[in-house]
Amino acid sequence: MRILVVEDESGLNRVLTKHLKNKGYSVDSCRDGRDAAEYLDCAEYDVVLLDVMLPGLSGWEILRQIRSRNLNTSVIMLTALDSVEHKVQGLDGGADDYLTKPFALEELMARIRLVTRKRSGSRSNSYQLDDLTVDCDQRVAIRGGKEIVLSSKEFALLEYMIMNKNVVLSREKILTHIWDYDYNGSSNMIDVYIRYLRKKVDQGFEKKLIHTVRGAGYVMREPV
Repeated sequence: MRILVVEDESGLNRVLTKHLKNKGYSVDSCRDGRDAAEYLDCAEYDVVLLDVMLPGLSGWEILRQIRSRNLNTSVIMLTALDSVEHKVQGLDGGADDYLTKPFALEELMARIRLVTRKRSGSRSNSYQLDDLTVDCDQRVAIRGGKEIVLSSKEFALLEYMIMNKNVVLSREKILTHIWDYDYNGSSNMIDVYIRYLRKKVDQGFEKKLIHTVRGAGYVMREPV
């Protein structure tokens, strides 16, 4: 999952970015509204954590741009503006959630999980495909009753694919969701990680769940 942190207070920005990366998310961050608009032009984000009082463009304007473009992105407002009027403005403006400062990091993580569930149309953050279960909250994958040991990037890839099961995902689409702007490699890295994932998820099982669609990308589904 890829998250954009838009927060002008440098200390809080660093804390949020570090915490999210430690939890296995791909994270980009900025401190200016205009920079946020540029990030949103260049990549697809699953969640945007958005402050209101920003230099350049306000969080209200960034939210308006996201919703006017019909981007399939969840937005959580993170702001010191705690009046009912401001909360109503944010939620009526298209925010998925509104969290006032100061807040606990674990509450923020719970709210990220909540908007992710809503976005995927799931009642939980646990996904099933045949005998594979992926629990995104606990970051655990189990197949055939046995836990699969995965690196953070392997789990991020598996999470993204099973959340989009039966959908063909191009290498470019996978790259933009799993790796942030600090990544300097090529899309061939996707093929490498798909091989890693196949060895851990499919090897030894009759049913293969990870499939190549020639010329298009990869898809996670039960065999036809």
